[in-house]
Formats: sequence, C-alpha cells, structure tokens
Amino acid sequence: MIITVNELADLDAAAKKVVEAIGNRKVIALYGQMGAGKTTLIKHICKVLDVQDVVNSPSFSLVNEYQRPNGDPIYHFDFYRINKIEEAFDFGYEEYFFSNNLCLIEWPEVIEDLIPDDAVKLTIQVLGDGRREIQIT
Repeated sequence: MIITVNELADLDAAAKKVVEAIGNRKVIALYGQMGAGKTTLIKHICKVLDVQDVVNSPSFSLVNEYQRPNGDPIYHFDFYRINKIEEAFDFGYEEYFFSNNLCLIEWPEVIEDLIPDDAVKLTIQVLGDGRREIQIT
C-alpha cells in the first residue's frame, strides 16, 4: 500500500490509513532519511489513537511511553544515536517488542536483526516536490 501526503493538512488522513493498515500488528518500523517526517507521522498516528500525551522524538532517551485512553501504553523508539546493537539489549528491547503493546520504531536499520519478522515496515520517501510517499509492507 502506498499513501501520498501532499501537504501537512493531509497527515491526519494519512495517519488514519496507516492505523487501518497496521491492524492488530504491534511492531512498526519507520524507515526514511533524516527529515523525512518519521516523528511527525508518529505524532499523527498517536493523535488518531487519541493519545493525549505530548509526542516527541526520544532521541536521547531511546524510548518514550504514551498512554492510550484505555490505559495501554504505546512505545516510541529512536535508535539513531545508538552505536551498536548491544545497546538495545542493555535497555531490554524484548520486553517492549514482545509486550503486545504498540511499538513505533524510528531508525530500525540500526537494530534490524532484532525487529520481529511480523513487523510492519513503513518507508517514507521525500519526493522532489516536497510531497511524501508512505509505503507500507
């Protein structure tokens, strides 16, 4: 599935389509170059899921936790700053990835071998005119 985002105003609708495409799967890996809009898309996904917390990049903490209205957590990871895969083991990635709670992962390339096989892969591509394409596999 490919979703085209023409402008920021389209992000809520795009996020809704993403949530529908994800279904019941829990681990979502977001790929894209720096500035492609991974964190912005996650903010809109959380908005669609009625999260009231402030959603921002966990660049330094590695993981942020947000609450859904039913109390279920959503985990937001940013692995951009880790230097080796062992750092993911150090903070107990498996407790998150296999918790049956939604995990949204930025920069999954760094820990590719740890991503569950059934994870949803979202690739955000910046088009020449500034639009974004979100490919879901």
